Formats: sequence, C-alpha cells, structure tokens
Amino acid sequence: MAITEIYYTSWCPYCHQAKKLLDRKGVKYDGIDLTHAEPDQIQEMRERSGRTSVPQIFIDGRHVGGFDDLSILERSGELDTLLNLEIGEEL
Repeated sequence: MAITEIYYTSWCPYCHQAKKLLDRKGVKYDGIDLTHAEPDQIQEMRERSGRTSVPQIFIDGRHVGGFDDLSILERSGELDTLLNLEIGEEL
C-alpha cells in the first residue's frame, strides 16, 4: 500500500471531498491539518507542491495535486495503480 499524505484545512470543501474519495477507497492517509498551522508547515506544503491552495495530495512522495487532479486520476483508473491497489481489493 502506498504512503498517502494530504494537506488540508477544516473549512475547505475540496479537502473534504478528497478525504471522502480516499476513505471510500479504503486508503489510510496522513492528514496534515493547516487550519491553525504554524507558518513552517504551510511553507513546507508550498515547497513540496509548488502550490498555495489546499488540498495538496502526495502518494509515495509524489505530488499528485489537489482534488480535481485526484478525481481525474480516479476516473482514468490511474489512482488505483498509484495507490498499489488491485481492482476490487479490500483493505
């Protein structure tokens, strides 16, 4: 199983959608809540992703983008490959 990380805020609807998609797939992920984050945590996300918005999602250290990007990967079937899931795999 791939290591998945998501930078998010509690008030972001796209963050909630990204987490729901991952939850629906049974993916365990490390969530980094930036709602009340220290500036260094926000800067870390910006340096890793090159972006300033949330969510920002990483799979095995690879930046895959935000919710729209994650959705595209899901629709194309590539997300399962990145997550090292077999179709129909139960976690």
